[in-house]
Amino acid sequence: MGNQSIVSEFLLLGLPIEPDQRALFYALFLAMYLTTILGNLLIILLIHLDSQLHTPMYFFLSNLSFSDLCFSSVTMPELLQNMQSQLPSIPYTGCLTQMYFFMFFGELESFLLVVMAYDRYVAICYPLHYSTIMSPKLCVSLVVLSWVQTTFNALLHTLLMARLCFCADNVIPHFFCDMSALLKLSCSDTRVNELVIFTIGGLTVVIPFLLIIMSYARILSSILKVPSSGGIRKAFSTCGSHLSVVSLFYGIIIALYLCPLANNSTVKDTVMSMMYTVVTPMLNPFIYSLRNRDMKGALGRVFCKKIFFVNMLVTLVVFTYFYSVGVL
Repeated sequence: MGNQSIVSEFLLLGLPIEPDQRALFYALFLAMYLTTILGNLLIILLIHLDSQLHTPMYFFLSNLSFSDLCFSSVTMPELLQNMQSQLPSIPYTGCLTQMYFFMFFGELESFLLVVMAYDRYVAICYPLHYSTIMSPKLCVSLVVLSWVQTTFNALLHTLLMARLCFCADNVIPHFFCDMSALLKLSCSDTRVNELVIFTIGGLTVVIPFLLIIMSYARILSSILKVPSSGGIRKAFSTCGSHLSVVSLFYGIIIALYLCPLANNSTVKDTVMSMMYTVVTPMLNPFIYSLRNRDMKGALGRVFCKKIFFVNMLVTLVVFTYFYSVGVL
């Protein structure tokens, strides 16, 4: 160990983009990131401002939008900065910090999707008891539990990574500090890390996915007991947006981790990670706004209120001006 140097920073190879196409992709990623920020902020503001959206489902949706916003912000600013840099590097502590928040917000989204599936299950299978079961106390408790659980999981993985030694090789073939890429660079024994990833990491993906499947299986069973076109339409209108987000989220995870390619796996992992960290958080606001009448109605109501407020403010300013100059 005496002739091994301690790594103080890592070099991020980034995306496999040709130099002459870098400016085009930089503009594309910047537009996608800004769309993600504005779209999720809009959903959070609409839910906060419109009283008709103060329900458990939209309370969970606002938390999901906040998670998406932060999840994309963990990697995208660093990627955009490195695309303009001649030496795309990240400090050792910055790398571990990025890895922590990447796992935190990624797992938080998984848990929030489970909570939202449970909410839809109660709303459809027990409509008369919905307000009693989904009380404000339970809703807050479910969100807090999700935050606490993801905090513990992300901290455990980060602390286990911090105990490893990194020697001469400090080049990460990725656009962010991916945990699997860091494990390959370590010159220490990584068996404990791999065991924890396989057990806890697998459970945080498999168990939420199975719970979502169970919730929708119960929903489908409840609908089939009383088959009616109105009930089916209501169920699809209630669950359609959530199902779309779940399919997108877990579809990419399955393609990334359960369907490895023998050739060009590094490029495949990088592209799929881009889909997972950038495209999914960007599309979620569109899915919930375009497929949801409540969100469209809230947007119209808030927009009309703002226009009325601006008109009143302009009128007041004009009246004050003319009154001060003696016209009125």
